[in-house]
Amino acid sequence: MNKASVLVFNCGSSSIKFAVIEPKEGINIATGLVQRIGSPEASIKCTMGSETRSQELPDIDYRSALQVIIDLIHNFVAAKDGIFAVGHRVVHGGEKFTHSVIINKDVLSVIRDCVHLAPLHNPANIIGIEEAMKAFPDLPQIAVFDTAFHQTMPKYAYIYPVPYELYKENHVRRYGFHGTSHRFVCQQAATLLGKDLKKCAFVSAHLGNGCSAAAVLHGKSIDTTMGLTPLEGLTMGTRSGDVDPSLHSYLADNLGYDVHKVVDILNKKSGLLGISGCASDMRSIESEMQEGNARATLAFDVFCYRLAKYIGALIVPLGKIDALIFTGGIGENSPLVRAKTLGWLKVFGFDLDITRNDANGKSSGGIITTEQSKVAIVVPTNEELLIARDATDLAAK
Repeated sequence: MNKASVLVFNCGSSSIKFAVIEPKEGINIATGLVQRIGSPEASIKCTMGSETRSQELPDIDYRSALQVIIDLIHNFVAAKDGIFAVGHRVVHGGEKFTHSVIINKDVLSVIRDCVHLAPLHNPANIIGIEEAMKAFPDLPQIAVFDTAFHQTMPKYAYIYPVPYELYKENHVRRYGFHGTSHRFVCQQAATLLGKDLKKCAFVSAHLGNGCSAAAVLHGKSIDTTMGLTPLEGLTMGTRSGDVDPSLHSYLADNLGYDVHKVVDILNKKSGLLGISGCASDMRSIESEMQEGNARATLAFDVFCYRLAKYIGALIVPLGKIDALIFTGGIGENSPLVRAKTLGWLKVFGFDLDITRNDANGKSSGGIITTEQSKVAIVVPTNEELLIARDATDLAAK
């Protein structure tokens, strides 16, 4: 075991991804996922070395799930000193954190203060940190924030046009998310294209069950599609993205819905699922399209149209574009989404190369446009690797 290996925790609301990574070479020594925590279908699947194992964990609670992972790590790593640091994905750091930090009592307190901004995710992140601190008390623990990368947005990009007191007194503003992914793929894209990141203008489109796009100029985020919460912006798997804010009162007045029911609908029953009525997963949507499902086709078209419209909007603050980056589960694996989206963007000089688009995806990525075109490129994301690298850098100091 390499002494410089990092244990990475990515704690979601009902799942925990984990990995042991050698960050210098980007080697995954161990990876795993506990999913459906708290349900009868809860389970863990992990790969450690050459061995892959699965185990049912019916009705397991969150802390117990973390303990299962920690026990596996202890057993796999003959001694704890095989791990140099522990890195944690933390969804929300508010305005306090503009970069990754070593966790201490003050940092943990600020993360707790941000729970109201990310009520589903920050509590899970905190539990992950607490359990890791107990299990590895002598190792530095590092927080890598989803929101930190977007703290370079200018004020005119993140302020909502609502009474200013809501920002000053209640922190109502646009924060943005998926920052770790956007930062990683922009770094990778610059390397793949042989360009200096500090001279590049990129639009990065992270497309999965949650989706966001970001305008990244000279390596810094200057605008993004998600806002106060991850609901704003693009159409997603089950999230609506942008809708008229008066939809809340319309549904209250006409159907008797309260605000919590409307928010639940917009987060869990909208997006691809809401339009198609059959699926939130793009793979299923595309399969239904092939069977002639008109609503699935409509969901696909809405997804791509709104994505293209936002990409166009994000080019405005950049002033130019060196490359459009597709990443995430959909961005890396759906040639159909990439083709449809780029079809809307011909005005910006994008010309799809069908052969390249079909060939370049999850395994390696690559340019999907013609030689004469503005560049569109697929870049596989790796948030865990970036977390491991941040953790190594900070721990070494």
